[in-house]
Amino acid sequence: MFDTEDVGVFLGLDVGKSAHHGHGLTPAGKKVFDKQPPNSEPKLRAVFEKPAAKFGTVLVIVDRPASIGALPLTVARDAGCPVAYLPGLAMRRIADLYPGEAKTDAKDTAVIADAARTMPHPLRSLELTDEITAELTVLVGFDQDLTAEATRTSNRIRSLLTQFHPSLERVLGPRLDHQAVTWLLERATDPRQPCARPAAADSSN
Repeated sequence: MFDTEDVGVFLGLDVGKSAHHGHGLTPAGKKVFDKQPPNSEPKLRAVFEKPAAKFGTVLVIVDRPASIGALPLTVARDAGCPVAYLPGLAMRRIADLYPGEAKTDAKDTAVIADAARTMPHPLRSLELTDEITAELTVLVGFDQDLTAEATRTSNRIRSLLTQFHPSLERVLGPRLDHQAVTWLLERATDPRQPCARPAAADSSN
């Protein structure tokens, strides 16, 4: 379960393209924030830092962590706020427990904040540990190195083919990533000579 013991404000965000609706509640359920900040870094930073200065840790909860939700989450992390994700299905089920008007941004944020305050078990952390981040960075670095090396090798082969057999380069150059083309180039030492066929299996075995 997501640890909310030290949270001073539960700030639900319903993210949008040009603005986000925010609703903040203290652990006792007192509303301390209910505004629609624009989707800009300075305004969002103020939304996170002002409650934090007065109430302590601000937990930011969203129902859409990707695409248009990326900027507020990035700013929240940079401001020192933990961030969490309330899955859409869980949110809809929880919202059905709240009476009142039909779905609106204001109601959604109130539901998100109150659900995080009273029922934190559906929350999912959006934080990566330093160890996981380091491992992913290493893996991405390996992948980038391999991609760059493959590109350099392909360009070198195409350059050699262009020098000695331009027609062959036009045919095989765009297909160097195919295994059959690699097999041909390994065995065709002279473009004027046909490639030897692989030895047939011994039928006596």
